[in-house]
Amino acid sequence: MTTQQETRPAAAAKPVRWAADTVATMREGARLRLDYSAQSLWSVDRMIEGIRSEGAPRDAVEQVLRGFGAYAGEVIVRQTGAEWWATGGDHWIRTPDGRLWDPIDEARRCFAGHGSLRLLCRDATGGVTSPRS
Repeated sequence: MTTQQETRPAAAAKPVRWAADTVATMREGARLRLDYSAQSLWSVDRMIEGIRSEGAPRDAVEQVLRGFGAYAGEVIVRQTGAEWWATGGDHWIRTPDGRLWDPIDEARRCFAGHGSLRLLCRDATGGVTSPRS
């Protein structure tokens, strides 16, 4: 059924591909190495800000924003064990604590000057504790 929610791996297929495409594009085109770390999101936020400051129309950069959002989502997934979910064509993640996050929309908000993928990641991973040695 198309109205049913899908969870990883089915829901993850598209955003994982979008994130990987973004990593490859940034490496080849902008010579920016994205390594799926929370620190790399500083660079992603700066890239989005640069695109916005150039005056690019949002429609022209929608796929780029989707890729950056999917990349940020994958950073959160890898750090927290979150899962991608999809419904009605939208993709979002659910962290193990049950909270829902929309990193693709956050990339759009970042482009509009009202969001930050770095801060989204910080908020989403803030409740995760790692075992101490």
